[in-house]
Amino acid sequence: MGTRTAAPTRREQILNEAARLFAERGFHGVGVDEIGAAVGISGPGLYRHFAGKDAMLAELLVGISGRLLDGGRKRVAASTGDPAAVLASLIDGHIDFALDDRPLITLHDRELDRLRDSDRKLVRQLQRQYVELWVGVVREIHRDVPEPVARGAVHAVFGLLNSTPHLSPDGRGTPRRAVAETLLRRLAHGAFAALGEEDGAPPS
Repeated sequence: MGTRTAAPTRREQILNEAARLFAERGFHGVGVDEIGAAVGISGPGLYRHFAGKDAMLAELLVGISGRLLDGGRKRVAASTGDPAAVLASLIDGHIDFALDDRPLITLHDRELDRLRDSDRKLVRQLQRQYVELWVGVVREIHRDVPEPVARGAVHAVFGLLNSTPHLSPDGRGTPRRAVAETLLRRLAHGAFAALGEEDGAPPS
């Protein structure tokens, strides 16, 4: 997946292909044999790595939520004390996810309710912690902005950044990564900068 830099293990290869196929054709539209064929092993061979498709889906959605939170915490921990720089780092990290792991965004939107209650609750818990991490940084920059307003801004920016599966401005394909990255960064920073206008009040 895009948030990893090392060569993927066999298990990660399976998850990559499962994410791609689930996003393209839906969870129930993909068979275990097809996932196996995509990574060059027999369908039954997948059961040495996963109990089934449900386990793959859970690991994909719980896994990316955990990695986003861990990555965010590392960026905050690496801070030199400048909250604006921390926010910029968080934005860049989420943009990398949004551009490199688009199938996971689609999966989350379409298939989250298919998870077991315990897995779905864990995803939500990790996501809430990730949001609050951002809220804390945003409020260090905009100290007069009420917490609910800061939280709303964070959710709005996530919605903007997570729109990448729909990036196709001319209907003929997505913009080059560098172009999309620059656009998303500019929009995210602009959204947070708007909080400084009248202490977070909406523009008249």
